[in-house]
Amino acid sequence: MLETVILTIAKIIIFFAVLMFFVAYGTYAERKVAGGIQDRIGPLHCGPFGLLQPLADGLKLFFKEDITVAKSDKPTYYIAPILAVVPAILVIAVIPVDENIMITDLNIALLYFLAVSSLSVYAIMLGGWAGNSKYPLLGGLRSASQFISYELVLGLSIVCVAMLVGSFSLRDVVLYQKDMWMVFKQPIAFICYMIAAIAELNRAPFDLPEAESELVGGYHTEYSSMKFAMFFLGEYANMVVSSAIATCLFLGGWYAPFSILPFIPGFIWFLIKTFLIFFFMLWIRWTYPRVRFDQLMGMSWKVLMPVVLLNILVTGFIVTFGR
Repeated sequence: MLETVILTIAKIIIFFAVLMFFVAYGTYAERKVAGGIQDRIGPLHCGPFGLLQPLADGLKLFFKEDITVAKSDKPTYYIAPILAVVPAILVIAVIPVDENIMITDLNIALLYFLAVSSLSVYAIMLGGWAGNSKYPLLGGLRSASQFISYELVLGLSIVCVAMLVGSFSLRDVVLYQKDMWMVFKQPIAFICYMIAAIAELNRAPFDLPEAESELVGGYHTEYSSMKFAMFFLGEYANMVVSSAIATCLFLGGWYAPFSILPFIPGFIWFLIKTFLIFFFMLWIRWTYPRVRFDQLMGMSWKVLMPVVLLNILVTGFIVTFGR
């Protein structure tokens, strides 16, 4: 019993450390990718090749003056940044990095992911409302409508996978893809998942809740220092988690592509795939312009929702009559 507890604590510490490493250097990768796309260098002066830039940014934010808005709702004002980070940390508990490397194999892992990740919208809503300012409030309201719309699309795209696998366990989902990745069986669900995930993360071209040209900085306008930093920690942590879930659902998890290089450990393949999806999200941000809000909502309800519902219907026929 004691050995099991110690092993579980060790796994939690390792998973948390890897997540924080991805988050820290996700900001570095963001700047380097932006620099490459915009034909400039990016971070260069903090350490060799600018590799210490995340540390410099963290120290800068830590020592900045921590300002609290005088007429803000104090408890909500302080809780919102915490809520931005906690859901992503909780979700890593059910992500299988290898067949036997995970914190826990929950048989309802997909439902757990949807339930816990949906809490992150409260961080944006409460942060926008607590600041007692109209621009953050507008950002929070935008985020609420955007999140609800695309959470439905994301959840329904996952339903297609669960129907084929017959389980909500992420480990079972990955084991099902040993011979063929789910992306080849459910390409429409994969596309819908990626669009919905980017929209839920408030990433460009769907970053309407923090549109600088309209809302100053959106929901985090009235935050500074580490409270401001925690919103961005939460954003990048959720990007990593969404990328890892996509790897489990559609890209075969720890399995090597087409069984090549089988001597490479499974967790290495998992990290490579997760990074590639993370890189794709960065690439999209610095390639496409921000859409209008009516276009954003119309895409969800008029395009993605009918497509994913039709995909569920077709998948149901395949599951029922195709075996």
